[in-house]
Amino acid sequence: MYSTETVSCGVEGYEKFSSPSVFAPTVPSVSFSPSGEIIEGSSVTLTCTSDANPPVTKYTWYKRGNNQPQSRGEGQQFVLSSITSTDSGSYSCVAWNSLGWKMSEYVYTDVKYPPRLPSVSVSPSGQIVEGSSVTLTCTSDANPPVTKYTWYKRGDNQLQSRGEGQQFVLSFINSSDSGSYSCQTENSLGQKMSEYVYIDVKYPPRLPSVSVSPSGQIVEGSSVTLTCTSDANPPVTKYTWYKRGNNQLQSRGEGQQFVLSFINSSDSGSYSCQTENSLGQKMSEYVYIDVKYPPRLPSVSVSPSGQIVEGSSVTLTCTSDANPPVTKYTWYKRGNNRLQSRGEGQQFVLSFIKSSDSGLYSCVAENSLERKMSKFVHIDVKYPPRLPSVSVSPSGQIVQGSSVTLTCTSDANPPVTKYTWYKEDEDSPKASGHNFTITDFRSEHSGNYYCEAQNSRGRQNSTSHLITVSGETKFILNIVKLSLLVLLLSTLIFTTLCFRKKKIQQADPELTPVESIEVNEKNVIYILLCLSG
Repeated sequence: MYSTETVSCGVEGYEKFSSPSVFAPTVPSVSFSPSGEIIEGSSVTLTCTSDANPPVTKYTWYKRGNNQPQSRGEGQQFVLSSITSTDSGSYSCVAWNSLGWKMSEYVYTDVKYPPRLPSVSVSPSGQIVEGSSVTLTCTSDANPPVTKYTWYKRGDNQLQSRGEGQQFVLSFINSSDSGSYSCQTENSLGQKMSEYVYIDVKYPPRLPSVSVSPSGQIVEGSSVTLTCTSDANPPVTKYTWYKRGNNQLQSRGEGQQFVLSFINSSDSGSYSCQTENSLGQKMSEYVYIDVKYPPRLPSVSVSPSGQIVEGSSVTLTCTSDANPPVTKYTWYKRGNNRLQSRGEGQQFVLSFIKSSDSGLYSCVAENSLERKMSKFVHIDVKYPPRLPSVSVSPSGQIVQGSSVTLTCTSDANPPVTKYTWYKEDEDSPKASGHNFTITDFRSEHSGNYYCEAQNSRGRQNSTSHLITVSGETKFILNIVKLSLLVLLLSTLIFTTLCFRKKKIQQADPELTPVESIEVNEKNVIYILLCLSG
């Protein structure tokens, strides 16, 4: 074992002439060069100094770690070239000579360096849901410690400063907070920016929007595509289409697009889509699909309904479903194998209707897409019998004993249901029916005949028709003529006699008028012969 005391020797009695002292190394001292702050990357020399006799023959360097010294090298000087933070620590040296060794006290080597690459942690870890609170924490090794933390968000190819402090809190986070974040650490020796950490804020679908293609007017028969778009994170996983009808929703299909191929008027209505992801659902606003189509087959209604009577007022109304609505109604009457335009308007009024208005009517409905004609509606005007006409068969002279047929004809609607025959000056009817036949015609059958035509609307009499046996008519006429002639002659004679009497009385009161004119049977027969001629 080496002694740590100083030892010398001499001759007894001559102690003051003792030999030089020998001793083990004294406690070494350690110095730094250069002195002052030690900066990472610089070169530092540690020098160990210890007094000893004989002189120190060996210096050994140690660094304390894990509660035990670690040998780092030998030599009075220990050089740390391009020193790093790992070189920081407590160093000591041991001085050796033949008498023993001594260890220096530990000297701390404090290597200063700028911030290391910062790391960013996110709390809570896992999925970040909109509305929650998120804390970002920045950690960086530095000596001296970091004095400033600055947070940045990357956007539009530039950094946006978001705040300072070791922690950055996003309270009630929303989708706009999604993005790449980094922190910059700083001490007196420099700065260091962390790598980017992506904050992915999850949220349910936003209000979906529905687009319609093609845009503009939708015409029946075309194909229409509805597309649903909604921002969501995670992305929408399910699209469901609904149509609103009868105050309830009708599911129409799934998928981001909903195609109405060969669309028709029944497809008109309000549509919406519902988007869904793992966080929730969202329904879009309604989009109205207005399918345009030409007029459907128009229908014609007649008012009043039922039987149409001559002289009444009748209104025909045309109705047709169309989109856009019908802009023009035109009325037609069919006659002589052609159509006759009768007027325009949804209603066509036949005021004080007459039989000539009977016929087939139709209307044409028109909009900007097309025109359509209705089926024909028959207007049947009812009226009482017109003035009947009477015909006689055979025509010409009627021979006594022959057969004579009288025929009565009258226009009526509904048709005449009853014909009745009458002879003037007789109260009771002679016969009924369209024809009246007199077999074995005799003079007593002669006379004026007429017929009465009757239907449900009324009755009408014909004019009288004279029927006589051949020759009888002429004889009767001659009798009439003779009677008239006799009456005329009597009047003439009476007037003449009165006139002559007056003159005679004025000239000679004794004269009489009997001698002037003689009317006897011979003159009458002569006159009749002249008339029969």
